[in-house]
Amino acid sequence: MKNNRPGICPVYKKCGGCQLQNMTYAEQLEFKQNKVDRYLKKFQKPLPIAGMDNPYHYRNKVQAAFYTSRNGKIISGVYQSGSHNVVGIDSCQIEDVTADKIITAVRRLMPSFKMTAYNEDAHRGFLRHILVKRGFATNQVMLVLVTGTAVFPSKNNFVKAIRQKFPEITTIVQNINPYDTNLVLGKKQNILYGKGYIEDVLCGCRFKISPKSFYQINPVQTEVLYGKAIEFAGLKGKETVLDAYCGIGTIGIIAAKRGAGRVIGVELNGDAVRDAIDNAKSNGLKNIRFYKGDAGAFMREAARENERADVVFMDPPRSGSSAVFLDSLIAMSPKTVVYVSCNPETLARDLRYLCQNSGYRVRKIQPVDMFPHTSHIECVCLITK
Repeated sequence: MKNNRPGICPVYKKCGGCQLQNMTYAEQLEFKQNKVDRYLKKFQKPLPIAGMDNPYHYRNKVQAAFYTSRNGKIISGVYQSGSHNVVGIDSCQIEDVTADKIITAVRRLMPSFKMTAYNEDAHRGFLRHILVKRGFATNQVMLVLVTGTAVFPSKNNFVKAIRQKFPEITTIVQNINPYDTNLVLGKKQNILYGKGYIEDVLCGCRFKISPKSFYQINPVQTEVLYGKAIEFAGLKGKETVLDAYCGIGTIGIIAAKRGAGRVIGVELNGDAVRDAIDNAKSNGLKNIRFYKGDAGAFMREAARENERADVVFMDPPRSGSSAVFLDSLIAMSPKTVVYVSCNPETLARDLRYLCQNSGYRVRKIQPVDMFPHTSHIECVCLITK
């Protein structure tokens, strides 16, 4: 583990994004291990947390909000934790360096192109947010400009100007969000340059990443997380695998390539399902299918028709799973469940429900530090009958 620790971020208290930055990285890992142990040791003693060699600049997805100060200066940065107050930031110790430079360059170009920052209170202005995504393995860069209106004066000249500064940008997308909403991205978008998506390689598989696609933000630790999930699944080559909450198909596609007999991915988000289908094709996989729908309903229907999955991967949001979903899982009765969690508290709740209402037992728990300097922790759990 490297000791080249930079100084404390000058806005870390005001920003609130890096709750643990006042600790050394070794102290952070100890803090997280203790938290995981506290919530989960009643089910199985967690393994030692997997940390990073270099826990800085790991975020390959960077988002910035904009506003205009009282003296007319355009500010870009992040929302202060729990508010919509923008904390001005030009560089961040956990964000991709190139992404931060692109955001700063866009802000400096705005006056030249008469681009105004969006005012949430008045519901006026042009640029609301910027989103930059970079493929860790491919170095492809996507720039998404979230605007309050579809009209984009001098867009061709703007594209030319920003690409002159950053030729590594492979696609630029205008996302249109005119609504009074906390959602960053709107429904409509225009491709201003390139294909409208980037690609990255994860665990030997190639993935298409669109502006709205969910893709883990720490590619180094995602390899560790998903590698452990596949290891826990113990695939022998004949299993039917269900990837619930499958998103763009990452875990399911890796499982299909690593030896699963047949993989089914289920996801409610139609855009993600389309990306998942494209991803399976680009990886030359014929043993995987994706369906748009609710994974719980899918499992209930499968159980009614006496169809079974041998292995279920589940990767729910921070709020965890629901009793309805877990009941569906119990009804389908797979031999192995691999639960990927980003919240030890809701993971403990769901494990308690599974263990009390079925013959399942927790066999292994692997914590992974996906988000250094923050309080968040990922865990992979092996659950079997």
